[in-house]
Amino acid sequence: MKFTFEYILSEYTKLKELGYSFITCEEYFKNKGSLESKTVVNRIDIDFSVKKTEKLLDIFQKLEIKGSFFLRLHAPEYNPFSFESYRIIKRLIDDGHELGYHSEVVDQAAIWNEDSEDCLVRDIRVLEAMFGVKINGAASHGGFTGLNNLDFWNDKKASDYGLMYEGYDTEPGFNLFKEAFYVSDSEWTRWKAYDKGVLVVDDRRAPSEHAQDEHQLIHLLIHPDTYYKNHFYE
Repeated sequence: MKFTFEYILSEYTKLKELGYSFITCEEYFKNKGSLESKTVVNRIDIDFSVKKTEKLLDIFQKLEIKGSFFLRLHAPEYNPFSFESYRIIKRLIDDGHELGYHSEVVDQAAIWNEDSEDCLVRDIRVLEAMFGVKINGAASHGGFTGLNNLDFWNDKKASDYGLMYEGYDTEPGFNLFKEAFYVSDSEWTRWKAYDKGVLVVDDRRAPSEHAQDEHQLIHLLIHPDTYYKNHFYE
């Protein structure tokens, strides 16, 4: 019962106090060869709640840090173009964060009997048209179909579709997962970590605790859905 918004605020605050700077995935792609200080690549996957995303925007505004937010287009849990979702995503962009595409193209192809490439190209075009921005990055969503959306990229490159990167791609120009210390809240009630792509078994320490080991590059992935004010089911 510790994953409150106050808790994640304290984690980001501690990382700043430990001397880490925060950048987006796009900034990492553009500057990976010239990172001089201890760096956190700040990634946020919006799996189930755009509404909770605004709480993270408040935190990042308070701490003056930026992040990359990846938005689903076909989530049954939220409509990315509803009045409130659109307002929040526009605020995200206006605050200087990166908007990326949370890809589900393998799921889409199987459910709709459509070509996965067509789904990808169309979704990116829709996102760009709706929010008036260039989408430079995608990150594959892990859903409940039993299919792996990351499989789409087994024989393809992000650059084939006008993108700079996919969140887990191993192209030399990105390769973030294999070159960084990765910490994620994707197990909902506990943290997990990978050191340059290798699982750190049974290490459930928080990001700020890992940071005390002086990792030069941390890839931090969080989800707005994980956090709450009082309890998980609010």
